[in-house]
Amino acid sequence: VQLVESGGGLAQPGGSLNLSCVASATPFRINIMGWYRQAPGKQRELVARIISGGNTIYGDFVKGRFTISMDNVKDMVTLQMNSLKPEDTAVYYCNAGPDFQDLSWGQGIQVTVSA
Repeated sequence: VQLVESGGGLAQPGGSLNLSCVASATPFRINIMGWYRQAPGKQRELVARIISGGNTIYGDFVKGRFTISMDNVKDMVTLQMNSLKPEDTAVYYCNAGPDFQDLSWGQGIQVTVSA
């Protein structure tokens, strides 16, 4: 499975960004898609995850600011990020797969929140 992320970049505090990730070369149905992030000097952490059928889970720090959605036809996941804070600055990674034991990862995309 190949994952290609897009939509990162620079945003001002309080601003918004929309991340997208498209899976290709998928020999199986994608049932799980999600976003993780890793800031310098910190461990990678879950941002949001969605399972086919619509079940979602978010990191505690999201607090209603982000929304994850999944398009099963396009094998695409998006992450709408609003009310961005400087502490949201990190490399964001997409992952996807048929189940939790077989997840592939994207190469990551930089998100920087700064005035």
